[in-house]
Amino acid sequence: MNALSSPARVGIVGTGPMAQSFAKLLQRHCPDLSLGAVLTRREPDSVSGFDPACLTVSLPALLDQSDIVVEMSGDVFHGSLVAEAALKAGLPVATLNAELHVTTGSYLAGLGVFSEAEGDQPGSIAALHEDALAMGFTPLVYGNMKGFLDLNPSRSSMAYWAERQGISLANTTGATDGTKVQIEQVLVANGLGAGILSQGLAGPACASLAEGAAVLARQAQETGMVIADYVLAEGWAPTGVFIVARHDADLAPLLNYFKLGPGPDYLLVKPYHLCSLEVAKTVRRLLAGGKVLLNNGKRPRLGMGAIAKHDLPAGMLLERGAGSFDVRGVALELAAQADHVPLGLLAGARLARPVEAGALLRLDDVELVEHPAMGMALAHTATF
Repeated sequence: MNALSSPARVGIVGTGPMAQSFAKLLQRHCPDLSLGAVLTRREPDSVSGFDPACLTVSLPALLDQSDIVVEMSGDVFHGSLVAEAALKAGLPVATLNAELHVTTGSYLAGLGVFSEAEGDQPGSIAALHEDALAMGFTPLVYGNMKGFLDLNPSRSSMAYWAERQGISLANTTGATDGTKVQIEQVLVANGLGAGILSQGLAGPACASLAEGAAVLARQAQETGMVIADYVLAEGWAPTGVFIVARHDADLAPLLNYFKLGPGPDYLLVKPYHLCSLEVAKTVRRLLAGGKVLLNNGKRPRLGMGAIAKHDLPAGMLLERGAGSFDVRGVALELAAQADHVPLGLLAGARLARPVEAGALLRLDDVELVEHPAMGMALAHTATF
């Protein structure tokens, strides 16, 4: 590992909007941190939004100019290789890439200090979890929020919203069809030792966050396990995270005075998550030798499968997993679906046989691209 410099050098992987905003945060508001190298796969001359002197296409250069690496590429294959190299070089790695964690993250967690960052929903839930435990709460539900869900949105609708919101077509689609929230809650469940109520999560539709959270808390009590799930709530903008928890019975009057209600189930809410603007908190944590905030764990119980959105013919090439118009992601128990295809490995895969709409894709259904990430991922699903 490189000797720690002052200010500490932060290497960034990726040059998209999240990476650009994080770089600006470092340069404008983080005097204890500096922008090291920024790894790109594009021609540096074609990349805007960064100091050209920081851009590199060389992985060794990134590692040599960094005290910590932040993976923000959004690409499972590329991100896994870079994270592996950084960890083997003794560098801590933070990510804003939940899909990477649920695909290859259990392998990477065994190589060194590897953590999802606070800012996106999984890291924000993990931070809220730490706060809850510090105050004596016992979590029942680790919750995410959605305000809209369409399991099979049209390409024209997604193109409209992608342009309107200024994000990619794939990211818009993955958020709309539920793939994103499924990935996030699998990471939360694996990292915090929770379970899920069912394949694909419950995601109760409700008029308010409080109503949906109460439904999930009741189901958690009925099943006797802590759960990770989400609410589809009309009365709350889908921008934050929440935990439903219990506390000591004799403190109920105090908690009621604190405006948390009569109990016994208390709703703790963080009403925002600011993605790249919060990542520096995790960077400082890891550089200071703090424990990992959240990762997929070395022995995950849950994974991400893929459901066909329509009939898929033999020979068809799948451009991607998350954000696809052909498949959507679904949370599942690894022990129950040992032969599923991990969603994060589907980029570039070809259908070996037809798959009907609504079916879960199996390993025998596809010919996967040969890539080191395949071994990283399948090593942790083959044990079930």
